[in-house]
Amino acid sequence: MKKILAVALLLGATGSFADPITDKYNKSCAVCHASGAAGAPVSHDVAAWAPRMAQGMDVLVAAVTAGLNAMPPKGMCYDCSADDYKALIEFMSKPAK
Repeated sequence: MKKILAVALLLGATGSFADPITDKYNKSCAVCHASGAAGAPVSHDVAAWAPRMAQGMDVLVAAVTAGLNAMPPKGMCYDCSADDYKALIEFMSKPAK
């Protein structure tokens, strides 16, 4: 019984450590990008992201930092670095895993 409890606790603990980018996405980006609210490109919709990705990562990071259309400056992720924004954009622009 103790072994079963230990395994259950271990499995539960491993699920509580979220990927930092997924965590930031869920806290900041998903509000609009999960549904396409306010014209945001929907996460994992490769066709919607293609023209944006064609502009280049530097342009996209600058747009997030400054804000664009309905997206506020920093895209609601006020503790994100430029590298975080790059990772978030890559995450949203790729097909879902």
